Amino acid sequence: MPTETSTAPQASQPSLNQPRSRTDLFVSFTLLALQGFGGVVAVVQRELVERKRWMTREQFVEDWAVAHVMPGPSVVNLSMMIGGRYFGLGGALAAMAGMLAIPLVIVLLLAALYSGVADTAVAQGALRGMGAVAAGLVAATGLKLTGALAKNAMGLGICIALAALTFVAIAVLRWPLAWVLPGIGVPACLWAWTRLAATDGNRADKQT
Repeated sequence: MPTETSTAPQASQPSLNQPRSRTDLFVSFTLLALQGFGGVVAVVQRELVERKRWMTREQFVEDWAVAHVMPGPSVVNLSMMIGGRYFGLGGALAAMAGMLAIPLVIVLLLAALYSGVADTAVAQGALRGMGAVAAGLVAATGLKLTGALAKNAMGLGICIALAALTFVAIAVLRWPLAWVLPGIGVPACLWAWTRLAATDGNRADKQT
């Protein structure tokens, strides 16, 4: 009987791991930042969900959405959320330091080197090529995460419609973020809250 009780919590999420220590957080996020230098958004999902398995795709989508609406860089916000979840304030600071410390040094060095070749045709062409690659990586990551929306409380159709509205508002209509969040984000949150409340109500009815 004690054996069954001790193994029950592990059975709920058998495939998930967690950081071993604050040092593990620092090293992991440092390597993640260096691997995705200049475009860490494109690799953060692969590292945290597929390789390290610290979270599921659904958890990543939810946390990534929260990180986007918080002030500051989204990836740094996400790293602090994960670090704080496992090791409190110390974990959040360790994860943030991993994301920023070594990349900051590299940025300063590259800025000093780039200033001497910024106006050359080779440098301009290289930047345009890297921009196209970064856009492709971000688009591929977005498509990969679309499957996680199937389990979203709002439904896949509503999620796609909201994404399309957001794209039109930002890319076509050029709305500022201060308009997009209340104009699209608030109705989306209200709809999600309504759907979650309805789902909880249905579960309660079935249990009774």
